Amino acid sequence: MRLNDLKPASGSKKDAKRRGRGIAAGQGKTGGRGVKGQKSRSGGYHKTGFEGGQMPLQRRLPKIGFRSRTPDATAEVRLHELKRLAGDTINLEALKAAHIVPKQAKAAKVIASGSIDVEVKLEGVGVTPGAKKAIEAAGGSVK
Repeated sequence: MRLNDLKPASGSKKDAKRRGRGIAAGQGKTGGRGVKGQKSRSGGYHKTGFEGGQMPLQRRLPKIGFRSRTPDATAEVRLHELKRLAGDTINLEALKAAHIVPKQAKAAKVIASGSIDVEVKLEGVGVTPGAKKAIEAAGGSVK
């Protein structure tokens, strides 16, 4: 067997109907489109969801929710996760290197979840007011 001998199995491919080729073809004159109406005309179509002028279903239903297109752009960091990086200056690159935030994160923000009792220095990382208070109470600083 050679590649140029390969063929589809017999009966697996049907011939296309030759529409509009006379009455003997079985699909002559109107070509299977019926008689009158928008769908019988050339170029006659309607948009998806069109209901003949009636308000379509997707417009009758209420709009709900919101999904951000950039959900992973800003990563959240809890206070107790900063203990692993105590001593160094903590920035976005250090958080990525320690696998605290994902690599695709474009920014990070420290939230007041958990507690911190070691001194940390934050630089170029967002901080909530409660987290800033906790970091400064532990002797750390935020830039």
